[in-house]
Amino acid sequence: QVQTVESGGGVVQPGGSLTLSCSISGTIANLLAIGWYRQAPGKQREVVAAISNYGSTIHYADSVKGRFTISRDNAKQTVWLQMNNLKPDDTGDYYCNSGRWEPVISGNPSGPWGQGTQVNVSS
Repeated sequence: QVQTVESGGGVVQPGGSLTLSCSISGTIANLLAIGWYRQAPGKQREVVAAISNYGSTIHYADSVKGRFTISRDNAKQTVWLQMNNLKPDDTGDYYCNSGRWEPVISGNPSGPWGQGTQVNVSS
């Protein structure tokens, strides 16, 4: 089973930047798509970005296009989410998870959910 551990969250002012990291473990980790998900207070979890197993296909939610960049290094078994020009609406708990492409981008990854990392964008 593939497991994921998130890190890199924090408190940042609007317009600031953060880079989240997702450490992946498991024998088939490099064969799966990885998604970053966000759960804002009082809202459902939503997918913000996803990357295919070898990075050839990328998906972004409309709300983060042009501001967030997802990337992965399979040798390091790590996926990053570079977040620029952060807005208060980006506040929430961020999770990464794995699975086949369609379930990942539709919000139904197959791995277990980790603890997440909290992002707070406020002045």
